[in-house]
Amino acid sequence: MHTNYYFLRQLAPALESHLMPSGSQPDRPVSGLLFMECFSQDRDEVVLVFAQARGKMNYYKPFYIKATLRPDFSGLLFPESVQRARSNSVDLFASVIGIAGEERAVVGVQSFLNERCLAILLEGNFSLLFKFFGNRPNLLAFHNDQVIDLFNQQLVTDRQLLFSSFVRPLDQSYEAFERADFNYRKLFPTFGKVVNEWIDEQLNDKQQLNRKEQWAVIQDGVHQLEHPRYYLTRLNHKLTFSLLPVGEIQRTFDDPIEATNRFFIAFNGLSTFEHEKADLLRLLDKRRKRAEALIEASMQRLISREEGVSHEEMGHILMANLQEVSAAPGAKSPERITLYDFYRDQPVTLKLKPDLSPQKNAENFYRKAKNEQIEEQHLTDQIASREAALIRIDGQKATIETTQSLKELRRYVKQQNLLDADTSVGTTESGQLFKEVVVDTFRILIGRNAKNNDLLTQKYTYKDDLWLHARDVSGSHVVIKYQAGKAFPKNVVERAAELAAWYSKRRTDSLCPVTVTPKKFVRKPKGLAEGQVLVDKEDVVLVVPRGD
Repeated sequence: MHTNYYFLRQLAPALESHLMPSGSQPDRPVSGLLFMECFSQDRDEVVLVFAQARGKMNYYKPFYIKATLRPDFSGLLFPESVQRARSNSVDLFASVIGIAGEERAVVGVQSFLNERCLAILLEGNFSLLFKFFGNRPNLLAFHNDQVIDLFNQQLVTDRQLLFSSFVRPLDQSYEAFERADFNYRKLFPTFGKVVNEWIDEQLNDKQQLNRKEQWAVIQDGVHQLEHPRYYLTRLNHKLTFSLLPVGEIQRTFDDPIEATNRFFIAFNGLSTFEHEKADLLRLLDKRRKRAEALIEASMQRLISREEGVSHEEMGHILMANLQEVSAAPGAKSPERITLYDFYRDQPVTLKLKPDLSPQKNAENFYRKAKNEQIEEQHLTDQIASREAALIRIDGQKATIETTQSLKELRRYVKQQNLLDADTSVGTTESGQLFKEVVVDTFRILIGRNAKNNDLLTQKYTYKDDLWLHARDVSGSHVVIKYQAGKAFPKNVVERAAELAAWYSKRRTDSLCPVTVTPKKFVRKPKGLAEGQVLVDKEDVVLVVPRGD
């Protein structure tokens, strides 16, 4: 109800007393304060500054009006001071202010019959009108009856409005109540949701009332609206400004300016709290999904190792069948050989290096087995770390969901370092350095800049990883990490190509060619700039650029 007709009707004289101060002390201005400045430093916010005439003793400090005019929330705040930013602010309504030294004085403040509007009247038949119409709030400048400027230029139909059109007489007599089939809402469209709920509750509590008695209840509501106190209350779990005693009353006011200030600050503070709270919960949900995907990827890699023949087993099988591999000492190995796998009681084909002896090939298998054990331990540790991260994230979500204030929320965020995104899910060092996306258990790493691209390609990418880059333009290096024994699925390659296109100069193209090649065909000779490489062999795919 902070923009309700009945409240604006009460606000107008209170605001006029501030903009048109009067008294018997010497040198006080007889006319109102001057409209000195109007500026905006936020898309949906405008600030008006009124001050005493230049050259007079400064009995009155400037009076500020800050109007928020968003589709989802509009209202007025009357702060003690406003700090104007040195940049990112723009002057407005210069034609209304007038030239320096001849600014226009306030001559009155006007509310409008049955409308959610409030106007500040200035000398020379100029006026500034705040229009609080649903999701189309605006500030309009009028000269006489015509609009000469708008704050929100996108509301083009506002240019056709006439100052005289905002007065809306309505027949609100008992006879009109009868003609409206005793539907009071047709007579009082200015009541709004809060007042309607109050009247309905009063009528429901007295179900045996006749029509005259119902009308008396409605008139009692009108009387309270015209001679109100101002309530900051909670109604249906929402902070509400009311002219009637409804809901869980938090505070009561007699001054409309103090009341709207308190509500404006409380409501917007609460909106900030709820907005930050929702953002944090979405962030934690995203981290949880990421941790689950990384756990699944690590589990799949462990399972694939368990299902196949390990390098240690290959070494043992080869050593147990040396005579079958080569009859002559010092003989070289065949490229492939099928031997008896005594672990599984079936034949197994081993891939050998022909330039090495069977014994050296076995040593090679044993060396890989040690690395395999290290990697398995690393995967196991990663799974444990990410499972712990899931428990931690669930605890953080539970705490945030029960947090009741912005101060408490921000303190918890700081204590928990919740905005340090990469430390929350137990990611590896590469996960912290590069942007990471997981698709069907395959990790896709994305470089952040030219220097970071070099780091990704030269230090964190291996010969069997798949390397991608938007063709013939600058952009991020993108890498799909290889999984032992697995081919790169087509959908994973296409998704990585979409990301490579998105993080490149071809982001806005309808189709983008993307280079795809194993890392072993990518090299960086000395003398190339940061992020530049040479590709010796490549395939090209065409994709539509698509981000996360």
